[in-house]
Order: sequence, then structure tokens, then C-alpha cells
Amino acid sequence: MAKEELITLEGRIDEIYPDGRFGVMLENDHRIIAYTAGKMRRFRIKSVVGDQVRVEMTPYDLSKGRIVYREKTPGQGPSGSRGRTFRR
Repeated sequence: MAKEELITLEGRIDEIYPDGRFGVMLENDHRIIAYTAGKMRRFRIKSVVGDQVRVEMTPYDLSKGRIVYREKTPGQGPSGSRGRTFRR
């Protein structure tokens, strides 16, 4: 296994911690602490409890990970409130 290889797993967010961290229950019934990836922060992709996510983990520490993708759920689109506020 190369040093740069990452393990990618599916999971579901079950708890939100301060400082941008989340408790994620993986599909193999292991629970980890994960943080949001930089691109998700940059594009302001919000995650809430119950979201299906894809997590990358390093083989060196299997208790922590990085959320790299939030699955699109049907029925949840943009909120529509964006761009309606007016500032002077």
C-alpha cells in the first residue's frame, strides 16, 4: 500500500461537534470523527444530521477522517433565500 493511498467509505452523520467536526457512523458500523474538506468549506456546502457522506481516511489513523462529498438527497434543493436580501 502506497503512502498516499486513502481509504474511502460511505457513512451517515449522526452528531455535530463544535469547530466543524462531525460524528459519522460508517457503513461497517464503526464510528469516527470527521471534518469537512476544504472545498466543501470554500463552496459553503452545509451538512446536517442524517446526511449520507463519503469519508476519506488514512490507514495510519482509522478513528479520524475527512468528509469529501455529501450525497444529494431527493427533495432537498437550494433554499431559495439566496440573493433576495438587499443591502445598502
